[in-house]
Amino acid sequence: MILQQLSLPCDPLALLRALETEQKRRRDTNRLNYYAPYAKQREFHAAGATKRERLLMAANRFGKTQCGAAELAIHLTGRYPDWWDGKRFDNPIKAWAAGVTSESTRDVVQDKLVGPPQRREDWGTGFIPKACIADHSPSRGIADAIDTLSVAHISGGFSTLQFKSYEKGREKWQGTALHVVWMDEEPPEDIYFEALTRTNETGGIVYLTFTPLLGMSNVVHRFLNGD
Repeated sequence: MILQQLSLPCDPLALLRALETEQKRRRDTNRLNYYAPYAKQREFHAAGATKRERLLMAANRFGKTQCGAAELAIHLTGRYPDWWDGKRFDNPIKAWAAGVTSESTRDVVQDKLVGPPQRREDWGTGFIPKACIADHSPSRGIADAIDTLSVAHISGGFSTLQFKSYEKGREKWQGTALHVVWMDEEPPEDIYFEALTRTNETGGIVYLTFTPLLGMSNVVHRFLNGD
């Protein structure tokens, strides 16, 4: 009787396959719930509680972008896990996420946060849970790219995320006050300081995730030798 009400198959193997399929669907569309950072990633997150500026610098394929995307999804949704020791925002936030070009922002940053850009049916398989994606505005001139995304916050309101790139110059980084800026790949120094300026009013945070391909640049020097 219960199986009929739930429309589940009566065959044990078919039932097992159905349950496995549903479990995979829930995991794929709520990836954030299963995020388990390794020690260095967790240390990076925790530093946000006291440090306004952070850099996670490492070789390729060490989970830098994954770490950055997971943190931003946590702030956007307000779904702070029990182990979280980092910065907290009690209300919906305004955030920017950026890469070097509009295309790389779409293919890397947007992909990690939302899901495959070209497959709209798979949006929600990134770190922002599918149930939290409320609305979006497409980017002009870049196929499948998102300009602005509305994200449901646990408080009942909506956070706003805008995707940016370095290629358009510092002028495109002026304007609104922000709570969080995530920069994936090393930015030019003038854009980095413009990002910091955007968070002055809110007491927000700026964090970077990249491999130091430009050597001892001013941005890298700021973290390795500055106060």
